[in-house]
Amino acid sequence: MKPVIYWVRRDLRLSDNAALSEACASGRHVIPVFICDEVVEGHGAAPKFRLGEGVRVFGQALTEAGSRLILRRGAALDVLRALVKETGAEAVVWNRLYDPQTKARDTSVKAALKDDGLEVTSFAGHLLFEPWTVETKTGGFYKVFTPMWKMVRGRDVASPLKPPSDIPAPDGWPASDDLEDWGLADAMRRGAPVLARHICVGEEAARGRLGAFLAHKVDDYDTNRDLPSVDGTSRLSENLTYGEISPATCWHAGRRQMEEGSTGAETFCKELVWREFAYHLAHHTPRIVDQNWREDWDAFPWNEDERLAEVKAWKQGRTGLPFVDAAMREMYVTGTMHNRGRMIVASYLTKHLMCHWRIGQKWFEDCLIDWDPASNAMGWQWSAGSGPDATPYFRVFNPETQVEKFDRDGQYRRTWIAEGYGDPSDTALSYFDAIPESWPMSPQDAYPDPIVEASEGRKRALSAYENRDF
Repeated sequence: MKPVIYWVRRDLRLSDNAALSEACASGRHVIPVFICDEVVEGHGAAPKFRLGEGVRVFGQALTEAGSRLILRRGAALDVLRALVKETGAEAVVWNRLYDPQTKARDTSVKAALKDDGLEVTSFAGHLLFEPWTVETKTGGFYKVFTPMWKMVRGRDVASPLKPPSDIPAPDGWPASDDLEDWGLADAMRRGAPVLARHICVGEEAARGRLGAFLAHKVDDYDTNRDLPSVDGTSRLSENLTYGEISPATCWHAGRRQMEEGSTGAETFCKELVWREFAYHLAHHTPRIVDQNWREDWDAFPWNEDERLAEVKAWKQGRTGLPFVDAAMREMYVTGTMHNRGRMIVASYLTKHLMCHWRIGQKWFEDCLIDWDPASNAMGWQWSAGSGPDATPYFRVFNPETQVEKFDRDGQYRRTWIAEGYGDPSDTALSYFDAIPESWPMSPQDAYPDPIVEASEGRKRALSAYENRDF
């Protein structure tokens, strides 16, 4: 039979992979292909580097399973049409993605391939629930998280699929690019080897991460997830981003412990649904990814000039507020940031510095290995006040009081800040190995004074919000 092309995207796993399973069950030879197209090319430095590492490990997994991952560069439709011509394939399959840019691409590609006479099928798997299947009692979409959680909390989620026992290989393989030639790590420059020490790549590693979390951390998750100096979270956002583990696998594992009475497991499942909520909003209101979700905030006078000294200090972790700076440096070194830190640095940029959330969103897009188009956009808008939040403008996180609550012993700050400490930690020093040489920073520098005092920034933000003209 003529082969089927399996278009690999953010589903770098063998198990619970509907497109791969269906392709194998069809009886056809299966040709997996990953395409470095305009969507991939548009990724920021850290996400592109991390995606490349994920593709590398998934290619090895396919090889061990008796298959192969073909790599091609170019517009997705052009590449798929070329492969169809080269291989005689009569079908193309993939797993769906839901951000507006990818949906537009996939819709166009599917229509064109069907016009070519091909069988084209897409499958679910990146989310627990297809966004259009979750509705309020009146038939609309959810604009507030808690009612959505209550609605889906007891909803059935299909059990994860097992990996295919056999991936039928063609007699001859089409030509493939060399991953190294794509230069996916080039934009990282000297930061790549520093970041590489902190990534956790591949399906096997992701499953190990989930198992360790449920065995040792989940019972204390309610408390420890708010303490950035404690290794108390699953850290699975990195792996979920690239589909190295499916949300259904995480959900069923969490549900088993939730049903045994673990409140931490219930909170873990709730966090999975928070990710669903981001995609729910991106599906129904796609403007959330690049415009104010609350349209009346278009009139708010945020600063949009990224060249300001305050913005540069924020990016470099030199604001003079240790919690903010520690979090920004953690991200630059590891490609991730504790969620408490994300809320604080976002609040500080948008409220204390009165800068547009898009400045922060863009910086995170460049620095996060767990960058996710829907979650990143919703998180920034939630923090800024322009997004889906019941208390949008008067929540202003004070970095100094947050320190007292969540880093009282200073461990998090010592982990990531070198200036002012006689014997700085290795992690704090590694920041200076990762940053561009053009940043004139040294561990021997004096720690800076605050660019905007916490109390002063809060008063300024509240005054601007209360007097907003909309």
